[in-house]
Formats: sequence, C-alpha cells, structure tokens
Amino acid sequence: MPEATTPPPSSQPPAATGPVATTIEATPEQLASVRYDDDGLVVAIVQDDVTNAVLMQAYMNAETLAMSLAQGRTVFWSRSRQEIWRKGDTSGEHQYIRSAHFDCDGDALLFRVEQLGGGACHTGQYSCFHNPFGAADDTNTHLQDHA
Repeated sequence: MPEATTPPPSSQPPAATGPVATTIEATPEQLASVRYDDDGLVVAIVQDDVTNAVLMQAYMNAETLAMSLAQGRTVFWSRSRQEIWRKGDTSGEHQYIRSAHFDCDGDALLFRVEQLGGGACHTGQYSCFHNPFGAADDTNTHLQDHA
C-alpha cells in the first residue's frame, strides 16, 4: 500500500466533492451490546435516509463496525471473498452514514445512509430488494423507480 502524503498547503479552501462523512462515537457499552455469530459476524441492514427504502443487507465484524463508525462510510466483511470491503470503492456507489443503530437483541445493525450513485445493489439496481414475490404491480415495483 502506498504511503499517504499530505498535500501542500493552499490558500484556497478545498472544493466540495460530495457529502461529508458523519463519524459516530459509540460508547464501549454500546459496542459491547453487539452480539456476533459464531463466525464473528453481525447482520447489517442499510436504509436510505431520504427515501426510507431498505437498500441492502451485508455483514460486519467488530473491525468493520469500528471502521464504519470512524470513517462515516459503510465498511463490510465479504463472506465470499473473506476480506474487508468499503461500499463504493470499486463501484462508485458510496454510502455515507447518517445514523447507526443496533436492535434490542444486539444481533442486527441498521445504518441510515446517503446513497450516492445509481444504487446500492451490485446488479446496478437502486436496492438489492428489487425482486418482488407475487404479481408485479405498483405496490411491488416502487423500488425500481429509483434505478
């Protein structure tokens, strides 16, 4: 990995290139409330902070949860590749965290995000939940309207 360098000082403020990441300082008690499975993972649900649509579900471990809260961007553990991945680094579909929550049992996380790009799904859809059961009608296809 290349060594990070500091850009030279400038008299001009940096140009805005997108949303500002919101870091979240969780307490040790809150972090201790998260219950990981036998593989050290916890389910993470991602929801659009503006539309309220559920965008995707992925997994986090303690390290990627800490990274997400510190960076203000969603960072997950890929079970198939067995590696850390930050949403958007390769796809351009970045997720900026606006709030983070854990459920009453501590075995599921919810991230409300500002979704950049066309959507959250690796297929190019706005939401990973774009496959409805039953007849495709107006109530089942509203997630596809955002693609």
